[in-house]
Amino acid sequence: MRNLAVFILILVLAACATPKPAPDAFTNAEEAINAAVQAGAEEHSPVELRFAREKLAEAHKGIEFKQYDKSIVLIEQSEINSELAIEKSRAAIMRARVADAARENEILLEDFETTYGEDFK
Repeated sequence: MRNLAVFILILVLAACATPKPAPDAFTNAEEAINAAVQAGAEEHSPVELRFAREKLAEAHKGIEFKQYDKSIVLIEQSEINSELAIEKSRAAIMRARVADAARENEILLEDFETTYGEDFK
């Protein structure tokens, strides 16, 4: 009987030992989402941005139900999805710039060939 009481006491203490997420964890995740929005994620990577927002909302629900471990993981996933949205947005913007530069080069080449002929290279 004594062993059972000790075992139950250990289980109760272990359940209480689950740490809450840091107070600024939600703030960091929200700032990451805002940074993604500012980077153009709503246009260039809406799926990742939606995932980030959903994970953060789930983390808030986890806190309500005292599922702190789950909330910590969801907060981290939200930040990762936000970072992915930022990088995908940056890549999309750079691809657009490269495409614009390629078009400008084609126009300049056509103008050059019109002015000097195709033999002048």
